[in-house]
Amino acid sequence: MAISRRHFLRNAGAVTIGFSGLHTFVGCSPSSRLTKSGPAGYGSLRPDPNGILDLPEGFSYTLVSRTGERMNDGYFVPSSHDGMAAFPGPGNRTILVRNHEISAGASPGSGPFGNNNGLMRQLNRTHLYDAGSNGTPCLGGTTTLVYNTQSQQLESHHLSLAGTLRNCAGGPTPWNTWVTCEETVDRAGDALSEDHGYNFEVPVSDQPGLATPVALKAMGRFNHEAIAVDPASGIVYETEDRGDGLIYRFIPHVPGKLAEGGRLQALSITGTPSMDTRNWESQLVETGHELDVSWIDVEDVTSMDDDLRIRGFEKGAARFARGEGMWYGDGTIFFACTNGGRERKGQIWKYTPSAQEGKTEEQNDPGRLELFVEPNDSNLVENADNLTISPWGDLIVCEDGPGDQNLVGITPDGSLYRFGHNSMNNSEFAGATFSPDGSTFFVNIQSPGFTVAITGPWEG
Repeated sequence: MAISRRHFLRNAGAVTIGFSGLHTFVGCSPSSRLTKSGPAGYGSLRPDPNGILDLPEGFSYTLVSRTGERMNDGYFVPSSHDGMAAFPGPGNRTILVRNHEISAGASPGSGPFGNNNGLMRQLNRTHLYDAGSNGTPCLGGTTTLVYNTQSQQLESHHLSLAGTLRNCAGGPTPWNTWVTCEETVDRAGDALSEDHGYNFEVPVSDQPGLATPVALKAMGRFNHEAIAVDPASGIVYETEDRGDGLIYRFIPHVPGKLAEGGRLQALSITGTPSMDTRNWESQLVETGHELDVSWIDVEDVTSMDDDLRIRGFEKGAARFARGEGMWYGDGTIFFACTNGGRERKGQIWKYTPSAQEGKTEEQNDPGRLELFVEPNDSNLVENADNLTISPWGDLIVCEDGPGDQNLVGITPDGSLYRFGHNSMNNSEFAGATFSPDGSTFFVNIQSPGFTVAITGPWEG
């Protein structure tokens, strides 16, 4: 079948640089595009004798952290490992901040406080966002891990945010914090004492301690998934995990001070208001074609009706198919729409902000949106979720489909290769991120809740 191609430009520098382009393709055959060997000759996956994670020859993993382990602060590692990012620590250390996607009503054993939530008594309640209306707290939140990439050992881990729900993905900020996102719009009442559906900011520290849980309400109340920050402007971009979701941007009043408020807007395609980018019924958006973008103000951003996406679409915002993973690299924002495309196997998009992003002048120099990947073939990549950019420029994608789960790489020349396979179960991969020194790739298997560190002969 025909393959739509586009020249690829990349900057294979530091982890945060990533790439600025990517081949695109629609409906391409597995034989022509899926390879068993990546650009560094990674080769076929080798069966893991431990039955956890299959990797290419020369690569190995260390099981860093698993659900139920006792942490250095006395709490337990919660379940449902999800989004994650790596930050530089002292010496050879990498600091990881990790989400836990635990829903309301989950059993106490899935959270950090033990089978009967007995460890809550050692917690200062000001550090618990929602203690519950019946004495049963919300068990989601984040944990922080300190990992030595030279010795490949975990040195410490601790609870860093408590009392939130379904902390799915999020994203790192240039000012060295992690923004964690609640993928729920549960309201206070019955078992909950607080409304949910917000983002929270977690400081990055190698020292045990809990963040003060401040709901970043100006960033909107909706089914959050991930964020990415453009360091040039301080603007935060947000995905919404709904089949009819929007893509948002938050312009803070003070860059780097999200709690001080700002303006929330939704992405619109210039000249095509209320565009349906999902390509479910027809191919409205072709790969490789750039679309000029404008932004629409969103009102009543903390609405209890879960209707931001509905009101935004009526005003002209574009509709997307389950926006999930999002990552910044080299002046561009990449994000995945898990159910996009004719076969609903997923899409990957690229947004290039305007040089005047967020300013009045951007009307004459708009940002641009491009559909990069829409394979429509589960043999290529199935339901892309979390994603990250490698130090050498490949996009690394976590699958979250109905069957086997893989880590899929997309090279600068457009080839896809399988880098990892969950040989333990059909649980999704999540939280893909590279250490700042580029030596170690971290990823989670959500259930039963494993974090692994992968090393090997990386490209470059």
